[in-house]
Amino acid sequence: MAETKHGVVSTFDMFSIGVGPSSSHTVGPMRAGKMFVEELTSRGILEKVKKLRIDLYGSLALTGVGHATPEATLMGIEGESPETVDTSTIKSRVKTMEDTEIIHLDGIKKIRFKPRDDLRFHYFESLPHHPNGMRCTVYDENGDLLATNEYFSIGGGFIYQEKSNVAGAGNANVYLRGVHPKKPSIVLPFQTSQELMEICNRQNMTIAQVVYENELQWRSADEIKEKLFSIWNVMDLSIKNGCFSSEKYLPGRLKAQRRAPVLYQKLLRGLYPSTDTNQLRPVGGNPLVEHFEPFSLSKTTLPKRHTKRLSLPALDYLSVYAIAVNEENAAGGRVVTAPTNGAAGVIPAVLKYYLEFISEDPETDVMEFLLTSAAIGMLYKRGASISAAEVGCQGEVGVACSMSAAGFAAVMGGTPKQVENAAEIGMEHNLGLTCDPIDGLVQIPCIERNALGAVKAVTAAQLALHGDGLHRVALDQVIKSMKQTGLDMQSKYKETSQGGLAVNVPAC
Repeated sequence: MAETKHGVVSTFDMFSIGVGPSSSHTVGPMRAGKMFVEELTSRGILEKVKKLRIDLYGSLALTGVGHATPEATLMGIEGESPETVDTSTIKSRVKTMEDTEIIHLDGIKKIRFKPRDDLRFHYFESLPHHPNGMRCTVYDENGDLLATNEYFSIGGGFIYQEKSNVAGAGNANVYLRGVHPKKPSIVLPFQTSQELMEICNRQNMTIAQVVYENELQWRSADEIKEKLFSIWNVMDLSIKNGCFSSEKYLPGRLKAQRRAPVLYQKLLRGLYPSTDTNQLRPVGGNPLVEHFEPFSLSKTTLPKRHTKRLSLPALDYLSVYAIAVNEENAAGGRVVTAPTNGAAGVIPAVLKYYLEFISEDPETDVMEFLLTSAAIGMLYKRGASISAAEVGCQGEVGVACSMSAAGFAAVMGGTPKQVENAAEIGMEHNLGLTCDPIDGLVQIPCIERNALGAVKAVTAAQLALHGDGLHRVALDQVIKSMKQTGLDMQSKYKETSQGGLAVNVPAC
């Protein structure tokens, strides 16, 4: 696949509103299904369709059930989009399809469809170009082929369409050529971090200002502001929904408990007090230890300690916010791909922490944070990948950590070089991060990993801000290293649930 197919410029390509639990396995397939039926309609084929077949390949098949890929694909086939689908009705609608063996193409055309027979999983077969491949095919009443198309969910909800095979219509790539809007002329184009730094230096601009100037080629200033706050409002709502959820368990065989509500209530009640020095025992003795007891010297010298509580509000709130978002994501709720669903908690957690405890101008800070982090995300999208099926979790939580570190450094007043350094540190210490979800669910280790990613992002930003922007490892170099590491990583560690924790921890 040509690298130019991965290129994105708009902030609102990097951040999009979707549905959990996965951007590549849920949001992407839903969009692909919708694209397919819309093309059938535009070609005048829809009314001729009598049979539909869907084939899922590679990672989409291996972890598809745990990632709700079948359900998402069927919603797309019925004309739903990730931004607007009623998430509370998805399971019941799919159950109705299974019971009635009926599906409504684009919400209009009713045909017979048996999910168990007509939606097939190819666990050990992959299509060319990407591990997340799927094929949609429709036939007429005589069983003759009407149209077929292959889609590749390349991470972050992005869909790459190789070609469109419609009987008698050749191989035109309908989506890329005819549906996707033509890219405008970008006034400040950049492909690498070095080019971005040169623009900032030459134009005396911040990274956010560069991105904002490019966004103006698509939409007005008012539209940009409205869309940015729409993105933030969904992020903020996903935190609130996660913190105040009344559900005890997440879906799936793991029976993983939701932790965000309990942790958040503890924070509100102040149950993270400072360390009480009066509880500390003297190192030199323990009156409960008798000298004649076996191993008495070790027990006297190193006595058992009382449990102490450490007050680190930043870490506590960052962790709770990130966990809240990803528990909502794991439950199939609405979140923002930032840049993916599996990493959806990092950026909201860091931004909310900044707004609540540091910000003096929330409106400006939301815009600068999101625009800056989007710029960093674009560099990874162009130079490497944001798909765990391609490069492991370094492409998801690693990228989100890098983006968050940059955004945090920017709103803290960092120079463009310090911001770049923060982004580099954020990724450098996520290199090699694998994707090995237990039972194919975006829960363990994904949820906690977002919390650690948020904490690491703030630490990376602080390290960069204490420097002068000069650093030995450049962001472009770490992006290149991340890509190479991903290529060398065995496929069992890339969103297949065939290695790591996925095979060493029983699902039930």
